Amino acid sequence: MRVAIVSESFLPTVNGVTGSVCKVLDHLADNGHEAMVICPAAGSPSHYRGFPVHQVPAVAYRQFPVGIPNAQLARLIGRFRPDVVHAASPFLLGAQAIAAANRQDIPSVAIFQTDVAGYARRNRLGSASKLAWRFVRWIHDGADRTLAPSTSSRNDLEGAGVQRIELWGRGVDLDRYHPNHRTRPAAAALRSLLSSNGRDVVVGYVGRVAPEKGLERFAALRGIPGIHLAIVGDGPSDASVRKLLRGMPVTYLGRLSGEQLADAYASFDVFAHTGTEETFGQTLQEAHAAGLPVIAPAAGGPIDLVRHGENGYLFDPDDDRDFALRVASLVVDPELRMRMGEAGRRTVIGTSWSSVCDELLGHYQAVIAARAARRRTPVGSHV
Repeated sequence: MRVAIVSESFLPTVNGVTGSVCKVLDHLADNGHEAMVICPAAGSPSHYRGFPVHQVPAVAYRQFPVGIPNAQLARLIGRFRPDVVHAASPFLLGAQAIAAANRQDIPSVAIFQTDVAGYARRNRLGSASKLAWRFVRWIHDGADRTLAPSTSSRNDLEGAGVQRIELWGRGVDLDRYHPNHRTRPAAAALRSLLSSNGRDVVVGYVGRVAPEKGLERFAALRGIPGIHLAIVGDGPSDASVRKLLRGMPVTYLGRLSGEQLADAYASFDVFAHTGTEETFGQTLQEAHAAGLPVIAPAAGGPIDLVRHGENGYLFDPDDDRDFALRVASLVVDPELRMRMGEAGRRTVIGTSWSSVCDELLGHYQAVIAARAARRRTPVGSHV
């Protein structure tokens, strides 16, 4: 199979879109398929896993490159002659890629991953939220199939009038994130740093430090005894979050990846996610794989991932006191933490990246077959 992946984000930018695209490319390479990547110009490598990476003109917006539609994109797709076009979190580039695929009679799959309308709501843009959903519908209407990462995002898409939606989640590396890693020297050393007296419960967060992530909510934990906060990540809200949490027991670990990130998860006792705009929530899966109880808002993707009272808690996103109460209940109960952590690990056992990407290949094959069937059906005929 030949797959053209058009992504609004790629290396060296690190985020959920880039991460999932790389996992898909790894799976394609490991299983003998052909692929190419088209992405915004941001200093990306010329190849990834032997597949060519083509950069197109982009402008910077809030530290991110945003691809500009241009004639080069359609030519690249035409020369590659893919069996399917994969539009990752389609925006400007993705919209052009889907349109180009239709002109060239190539099926396309659109991966919904960014809550554009949520951004409009958070920034009090009023009617812009409705316009954002219209834009999302316009993009996805052109695709043969839209893949939503959660039931919440699927419901949002259906409410906006998007059709041909299927669910497709995300995988997690069950070996990299594992409860046994708590005994690794690097993880143990980090835990000693975070819990200097050996008794503090480490409440960890992993993700961007940005407005949409709601880290200001951690201020509600001020005064809870026996905790130490650990924040992994960086971003535009770093200074304001540090100012708000000043005086609290918190360590800022910066951006981590690979084994360092795995060791960070292994040093936590509880994982807390504070943002309400997640279409999925990859870090929640990683925390579950690491054997941690997860506390997250009852909004968006976390609703599918956190089984309230079993592998963590879902708190009222409009009540910071509820968030604090959920954290406090786990801080004082190590047996509950262990029980929920074990349940979290069981939750993700069947969601390896290999199985999830095999499911994606099934979606590719379905839209290829459907497009071929339409070609065989004469215009105006009835089946």
